[in-house]
Amino acid sequence: MYGSWAGRKACAAFGAMAVLALASCTSTDGGGRAEGTRADGGRPAGSGPYWVDPRTSAARQVTAYVRDGERENADLIRRIAGRPVGEWIVPEDPEASVAGVTGAAEKAGRQAVLVLYNIPHRDCGQFSKGGAADGGAYREWLEGVARGIGDRRATVVLEPDALLHLVDGCTPEEFHEERYDLLKGAVERLKRQPGARVYVDAGNAGWQTPDALREPLRRAGVEEADGFAVNVSNFQTTEASTDFGRRLSAEVGGKPFVIDTSRNGNGPYDGGDPALDWCNPPGRALGEPPTTDTGDPLVDAYLWVKRPGESDGDCRGGPKAGEWWPRYALELARASD
Repeated sequence: MYGSWAGRKACAAFGAMAVLALASCTSTDGGGRAEGTRADGGRPAGSGPYWVDPRTSAARQVTAYVRDGERENADLIRRIAGRPVGEWIVPEDPEASVAGVTGAAEKAGRQAVLVLYNIPHRDCGQFSKGGAADGGAYREWLEGVARGIGDRRATVVLEPDALLHLVDGCTPEEFHEERYDLLKGAVERLKRQPGARVYVDAGNAGWQTPDALREPLRRAGVEEADGFAVNVSNFQTTEASTDFGRRLSAEVGGKPFVIDTSRNGNGPYDGGDPALDWCNPPGRALGEPPTTDTGDPLVDAYLWVKRPGESDGDCRGGPKAGEWWPRYALELARASD
């Protein structure tokens, strides 16, 4: 349900060439500057630590609207394009891809937010099915991710849904032991990179109770991680997510957490089939901008892990998971007034 990289291969810049390629890959407003970014190559406004990728679908959409004279729509999408969002790492050539992203962020004096979503048997055959072929392939892919990070700073959200699909029974029992081993191994491997902060995905306030997650999080290596992530790609309010995170933190030794606030401005949707309330629900809005200034010592950051405007899947008229959907992006931005 979370796939967000599928439609992002256009204008990709990889490896050491990524930093140099940003200028040529980025759409511009006619004055040589990317719409939704600034001339500093992805430095967000204010003092936030996270990098704004100038090549996102949102940034290109702003440029297209400006070109077509749709200034009002361009201004709306700038609310997305000007914010740092998660970089969902593709299976192909992870070392070069991650090095490109983290290198560009470092050049801008910031850090990237990386989302690793390649666990075997991902999403139980649903909208975002896929993942590495097996445990060996996943470990090899992860090694590439770690080498790509190097000694640069990065915040890593580890495998959305992977843990929760063990808890809710969606993932067959035969794969449970391997998945716990892969998640714990991923935490241990990533934490060998000195600038990496790692947060294990732990679902959302509307899904499972904190006590149901205590042992699964422990087995997934949360003790060695920097913390856990809640509300990834979901719509639970920041207040509800904070309460859920605090209660879960008490179950796992006081670990801090991050909250995905990308689309939670109007809270969750409850007007349709409950089984699809998470999938492109109408009437949602952008949430708090990404920041580490949360006012709560247990909340390390508000992040936009899910990339606003990218589809959850081919429901409610949307394209396949991860593809840019301008209509939905406009609705999110407009509802944020």
